[in-house]
Amino acid sequence: MDFNFKKIASDAGGFFSRAKQLTEETFLKAERTELDSHFENLLQRADKTEEHTRRLLSSIESYLQPNPTVRMEEVFYEKLELKKDGVVRQNNLEQLSTAMTEAGETFGETTPYGSALVKVAQTENRLGQAERELCGQAATNTLLPIRRFLEGDMKTIQKERKVLNSKRLDLDACKSRLKKAKNVDTQTVTNSKTSGGFTVEQAEADVRVAQAEFDKQSEITKLLLEGIQTAHNNQLKCLRDFVEAQMSFYAQAHQLMADLQRELSGTMSFRGSSAILVNNSGDPPNGRTMAAAIAAAKPTGLLPDDLGTKQAKVILDYEAVLPQEISVTQNDILIVYRLPGMDAEYVMAEKGGKRGKLPVSYIELL
Repeated sequence: MDFNFKKIASDAGGFFSRAKQLTEETFLKAERTELDSHFENLLQRADKTEEHTRRLLSSIESYLQPNPTVRMEEVFYEKLELKKDGVVRQNNLEQLSTAMTEAGETFGETTPYGSALVKVAQTENRLGQAERELCGQAATNTLLPIRRFLEGDMKTIQKERKVLNSKRLDLDACKSRLKKAKNVDTQTVTNSKTSGGFTVEQAEADVRVAQAEFDKQSEITKLLLEGIQTAHNNQLKCLRDFVEAQMSFYAQAHQLMADLQRELSGTMSFRGSSAILVNNSGDPPNGRTMAAAIAAAKPTGLLPDDLGTKQAKVILDYEAVLPQEISVTQNDILIVYRLPGMDAEYVMAEKGGKRGKLPVSYIELL
């Protein structure tokens, strides 16, 4: 093997000289070229951007996939560019759905418990699919752009900062040699005298070259640092996309669970009216009789597109099932109205300063 001992010795000498220079700057307060305040602010903003962006990326990944083992497996496949088998891993909600379905089939779908398990399993499976869509949208619209920024723009910035620091050290070294050369020139009163092999003219030429290289690198780094504002704007869009994906998921989840809760509570819908199912013991829910339940199903005279405010009388007690609903008692007088886009089976009802949704089949207009 052919070794270039001169190059090795030169590199080693340069390393020790640089280490000596950094030590003098750190501990002996040696003179160094300072950057302007605007540049320093840009550097600080870049450091904070990288720190918080990495934390943000890690937190979103943990939110979308809480299992660290699965996250590491996905990173492993991604880094090695391997393809997984066609089997899709079930998420927690889908696993819960599978367990409930198997239990419901075991106990029998004709039994109340088995039927309820199957119904809940179907809803949990839909929730799992919605969660999978959320993860896919967040990965594409949020995680991928953030990761590209860290692995692309931010790495380039850090690389150019290292080059800038190296140019600064070279400039400071040239300034130090020039200072020494001038001191020797003053003592000997001659320009032919050298200091460490450098005349004043040589040292001044080296300073000019080093200053030019430092200024050029400063401009390059400054342009990259100022581009972080563009990255912030891009990440703002990613953040909005993430919020919209979450909003869609939680709205869908709320609707699914509200429908499930209403279904499990024993309420069935027949052409816009409601009828109450009687349990096997013969005791109707909330003390209502079947006759009263059937009476509650008669038309109220309130059209689906009627958004006006009206008075109505409660014809049957109603106990709120959902948080946004209101409980009322038979013969209560209410103020009722509909909101745009509201379900035709419901109205907004106000009583005694309280407001909430109420099935139309429990009221009649006055």
